[in-house]
Amino acid sequence: MRTLIAILLVLTGIPQLPAQTTAAGAAPLTLSEAVQRALDHNPERRMAAADLAAARVAARSARLPLLPTVGFDELITRGNDPVYVFGSLLRQQRFSSADFALNSLNRPLPFNNFATRFTGNWLAFDSFRTELGMRSADHQLRAATALTTQADQQLAWRVTAAYVGVLLARRQVQLTDRQLHTAQALVDASNARVQAGTAVSADALSAATALASRREESIAAQGDLATAWAQLEQAIGQPIPEAERDLAPLQPATYTLPQLSDAVALALRQRPDRHALAEQLAAAHTGVQAAQAAFGPTIGTFGSWEQDRGAFTGNSGNNWMAGVQLHLELFPAAARQQLAAARVALTRTRAASDSADNQIRLEVTRAWYAHRTADQQMQVAQAAVAQADESLRILTNRYDAGLATMTDLLRVEDAQRQARTAYWQAVSGNLLSWVNLQYAMGTPLPHALDLSAPTAASLPQTTLSHEAQ
Repeated sequence: MRTLIAILLVLTGIPQLPAQTTAAGAAPLTLSEAVQRALDHNPERRMAAADLAAARVAARSARLPLLPTVGFDELITRGNDPVYVFGSLLRQQRFSSADFALNSLNRPLPFNNFATRFTGNWLAFDSFRTELGMRSADHQLRAATALTTQADQQLAWRVTAAYVGVLLARRQVQLTDRQLHTAQALVDASNARVQAGTAVSADALSAATALASRREESIAAQGDLATAWAQLEQAIGQPIPEAERDLAPLQPATYTLPQLSDAVALALRQRPDRHALAEQLAAAHTGVQAAQAAFGPTIGTFGSWEQDRGAFTGNSGNNWMAGVQLHLELFPAAARQQLAAARVALTRTRAASDSADNQIRLEVTRAWYAHRTADQQMQVAQAAVAQADESLRILTNRYDAGLATMTDLLRVEDAQRQARTAYWQAVSGNLLSWVNLQYAMGTPLPHALDLSAPTAASLPQTTLSHEAQ
């Protein structure tokens, strides 16, 4: 599991800060801690663990026919049935010549019998049906193990997505706070110009309107951040203390994209759900063989030892019996139906396996192109930020020189704000698309990825005098 966490850190490129405690004495929540908490506390993980435990029980139960069955009985009977009385006298070894009297044989007095009995049975041979059932249960156990691994991966990717969502929401809050500060600076500057007579009151009104819009966006960003934290808590399965919410900031990163054909082949080879289907297909094959074995003979052994008494304590007689039984079903109608059902199940499982292969190819292809698109969009958005920053710098100088209006300045400032917002959304989309691609490929948890580490990209910094840095 530690390897899983390390893989996620490499995949996402999220820096793991050293354990620096906050003022409240708690370290910020890292991605590795978030994933580990989800694996420890998420209810869905416990459900997957319960399914795996049930498969283990089924595998052990399949071996039970190999063991003999031993039973113990204590019987107390009383009656005057002639056959019962005659047999009980023999078992108690109390039969005498007087018991041959016709009156005693036809109309015996009520008789007591206290019997202590041990019985045993053992299926010695069943045409290998038990062995085939054990093999099928083992395949199902391995399938359940693979599905548990798949559930762990799915939970880890979901926590990662929620964690990135929090980082993006925090970036948006920072952007809106900075834009709010910029809008306030524009209001102050425009009011000063109006008082100095170098601008008209319409400029101040336009700046005040823009300030109100930035306040609304700031409020919305705070709400989005609270929602993102709630989604992360839901993925983890427990609340996150306020002292642990000072996370490392979202950073841009680029990744080495494998060839699409290699990604598809890797997914078909290593995805846990694909392994589970392969085991289920093997179990279905074994199920057909077990159904065919039902037509064969079975050989069973049995034995018993019994002690019979006329009272709970006292003298008694004892006897034993053992035997071997060969059984062959002459008209196996039920076995024929079971074989037909097993063959239908095999056909369905084989079709499900083929369908899953097609679905995996589609998922990997979609994720591959989505990441390539997201990476290109991030590069375009980065260039757009640089252009928007430069346009705003030029318009600011023109406005200061009286060559542009407040409307022009607000229009360019709004374009710069949208460009930065789009950029961080592209950064988040690029990172999440990479995580989705790794999930689609079924990156194995026990092994490190043979992929290059992310390389941080740079974002131009705005140098406007009226913008908070």
